[in-house]
Amino acid sequence: MRIGIIGAGNIGGALVRGLVPLGHDVQVANSRGPQTLQELASETGASAVTVQDAVRDKDLIVVTIPQAKVESLPAGLFADVPADVVVVDTGNYYPRERDGRIAAIEDGAVESAWVQDRIGHQVIKAFNNIFAAHLQDKGQPQGADGRIALPIAGDDADAKKVVHELVDALGFDPVDAGTIADSWRQQPGTPVYTTDLDVAGVRAALADAPRERPEAFTATPDSPGSYSDPR
Repeated sequence: MRIGIIGAGNIGGALVRGLVPLGHDVQVANSRGPQTLQELASETGASAVTVQDAVRDKDLIVVTIPQAKVESLPAGLFADVPADVVVVDTGNYYPRERDGRIAAIEDGAVESAWVQDRIGHQVIKAFNNIFAAHLQDKGQPQGADGRIALPIAGDDADAKKVVHELVDALGFDPVDAGTIADSWRQQPGTPVYTTDLDVAGVRAALADAPRERPEAFTATPDSPGSYSDPR
């Protein structure tokens, strides 16, 4: 597939390193420009491009940037992206550590539903509940004991199928986590978040998730602080 990745942080870098060896044509972009991604491109064989090029003529696009930065994406970035292009959102809302207060999410909007509304394109929620190092290093073949399972939420069955196959190819068991409206079940602070569960464990964790956002993942008047000093 022709894959564009917007964001070259921990998850973005792990995906680049995982997808290129699978034979995909991967282009990666960030807000600072392709000249800042030459080391990653040289290491992996991916192409460093602009954000605009990362969404042009792609089969799948991954948005893997801080939640608050979604509103800083270029206006109309997805306007010409066909509706059948799969867009994956890996993001999480960390108000106290990084993002500050996003009023709509604090008022109950589901994180990836908020992203959909901002970019004007349906998304599939995936890769948000696993540590980047585990995503990069802990994939295993189908049927392996202890293979980690990853939840995938979205409204488009065809798009979910594409992401299911990608998750499996990367070495993880895909688990259907319902619609985007259900994707709060895999947000930070839920039982499935960073717990490296198997298929049965992921399904149980999704079912056990409390709807109320944990206090640690809500903003305060002093937000944001930092990861070492969340506020």
